[in-house]
Amino acid sequence: MSYTAHIDTFASDNLPLAELQPEYVFELPELQFPERLNCAAELLDRHVKEGRGDRLCIQAEGLRWTYAELQDRANRIAHVLTRDMGLLPGNRVLLCGPNNPMLVASWFGVVKAGGIAVAAMPLLRAKELSAVVDIAQISHALCDDALRAEVLGAQQKSQVLKSVRFFNVRAEDADALEARMAQASPHFEAVDTAAADTCLLGFTSGTTGVPKATMHFHRDVMAVCACWPQSMLRAHADDVFVGSPPIAFTFGLGGQVLFPMSIGASMVLLEKAGPPQLVDGIERFGATVVFTAPTSYRVMAQQGERIRRTRLRKCVSAGEALTASTRALWKDATGIEIIDGIGSTEMLHIFISHREEDARPGATGKAVPGYRAKVVDEQGNEVSPGTVGKLAVLGPTGCRYLADSRQTQYVQHGWNLTGDAYLMDADGYFVYQARTDDTIISAGYNIAAPEVENALLAHAAVAECAVIGMPDSERGQIVKAFVVLRAGHAGDEAMARELQDFVKSTVAPYKYPRAVAFVDQLPRTPTGKLQRFKLHGQ
Repeated sequence: MSYTAHIDTFASDNLPLAELQPEYVFELPELQFPERLNCAAELLDRHVKEGRGDRLCIQAEGLRWTYAELQDRANRIAHVLTRDMGLLPGNRVLLCGPNNPMLVASWFGVVKAGGIAVAAMPLLRAKELSAVVDIAQISHALCDDALRAEVLGAQQKSQVLKSVRFFNVRAEDADALEARMAQASPHFEAVDTAAADTCLLGFTSGTTGVPKATMHFHRDVMAVCACWPQSMLRAHADDVFVGSPPIAFTFGLGGQVLFPMSIGASMVLLEKAGPPQLVDGIERFGATVVFTAPTSYRVMAQQGERIRRTRLRKCVSAGEALTASTRALWKDATGIEIIDGIGSTEMLHIFISHREEDARPGATGKAVPGYRAKVVDEQGNEVSPGTVGKLAVLGPTGCRYLADSRQTQYVQHGWNLTGDAYLMDADGYFVYQARTDDTIISAGYNIAAPEVENALLAHAAVAECAVIGMPDSERGQIVKAFVVLRAGHAGDEAMARELQDFVKSTVAPYKYPRAVAFVDQLPRTPTGKLQRFKLHGQ
């Protein structure tokens, strides 16, 4: 590893030992990175230097920034961080806010200054932010004024978070980030970081309830831009990207910031991006590429004719399994084939996917060029096609937990074990089965919760559902379904029996839910990922 630019060596001091990290592969020519690399300079400054500074970069409500205008703001923020706030290369900076231009400018300002960006979900409260601050030992923060109370609450609980600036402050405030930026120079030379210096910490979205910080290098950011977007998405510089995931979620950071900027395209940032706002945004801003979760596609499909009249041409799904029924529903409504993919915070972004013309209902796809994938048994041995096992992945990125003993659970025999149960079919397509902890064993039968959910979702009365295993004295476990009904349907015993019979007629009868609970909503993370652990005990 080339010499680090970090004066604060907290990140390198807390990397997993080399023998606990996965093997890395850099097989593509695009992955041969120089020893010195600052990803912010590569994604932003390069476009200005090569004469593309006047290209549109960001759109938001009442706002349009070119690449040069984003660079101006990022440079001024870098000066505020280093001169006013005392940032040293390697310090961690909390970034907290909804998806808006100042959050993106702050991210680039931090990374250009040699800091480590730690973006937090905008719905986190002071207690949750305190955990992030403590784990990452965060010393600085740039946050949206809308979240002032929670950020200050976290600061009061912290011994390390000393310097905070707020942006998008409505009242006149000499300490606001924009006021400080106005006094700073628009010129800032990016810190000469090593390609293997940490530039961001991504926190897991909390499906287990216990957060982990994943460590990503400058080269990792550029690697994910070189792999999936080039081989599977195949967007171009005139595309307009939009999406619903928070930028604090690596799915959102990649799809809405890194990937468009890697090719000189533009992004649309929506502070609120539920299905209605997302459809409005696609229409109003002329978006051509959208990133969102399967649940959102199911709702937006009701506006199929309206979407057909927009410029939308590419739709990406990740974050949770895309069912065959959701894929078909969206294709019928809009005429667009969804590009499905699986990624993880640990790997930074998508590593198994497909092109639109190669989509196969029910299958996620094949390993993205630059990555390798296989299905293994409990001993780490590769299993034959058609056999369910654990998904194992290798590539230019990999799991590095910050000072966390769970590193040995995710990385085994040099491979990243994602926690997903998959099978690979005879044609090499990877077919999702369940999270490895979502397999229900009932009377000796192995039942994948997502398969039962897919069956339930095919019923016209079901809006959403989640399936878990519930302890049972006779069968060990039984299948229990939590169902959100569409408007106009009653959650009574008759409906429960109807759904049970419907599942029996769709999949093997032993898989039907022996218990059905009707709920108003399902517990989800801020990114929309289902939190099954919260359903246990209900």
